Amino acid sequence: MFHSLKAGLGALALSLTVLATAATADEITTYVDHGAAIGGTDPVAYFTEHKPVKGSDEFTTTYDGVTWKFASAENRDLFTANPAKYAPQYGGFCAFGASKGFKVPVVPEAWKIVDGKLYLNNSKAVQKRFEAETEEIIHDATLNWEIIKDKKPEDLKEPIIR
Repeated sequence: MFHSLKAGLGALALSLTVLATAATADEITTYVDHGAAIGGTDPVAYFTEHKPVKGSDEFTTTYDGVTWKFASAENRDLFTANPAKYAPQYGGFCAFGASKGFKVPVVPEAWKIVDGKLYLNNSKAVQKRFEAETEEIIHDATLNWEIIKDKKPEDLKEPIIR
């Protein structure tokens, strides 16, 4: 009896470790601030209202292991039906930062939809650079994302020069 209890506790501990690792890994690949992806900004609103809109604790879903907030049930349902359509590129990290090999936080006001995909940036100044060099930045960020996706932001110390 003691042996089976000990084995069961060991299995539980292993399961909790795996779950904790998965949660951490997902927060590594998705920009989370204030407990929600992209800081609680509704990703669908960029497409439907053409501006950033703060999401609500009332309308949430989990995608890629993190919480996403929405301004309405309708937006939540649109996202849930097709998250790849609405989720920002590069896990919601700054597109310009990713083009240089870094994971940088974003601000909701620095954004652009290009070819049906949402790109976020770190500031209005960075956004201007993104708009001036959109094709090159997206190209480099997409290549770099495969290298940096599963790394913690603080572990990315050297730029990737292309």
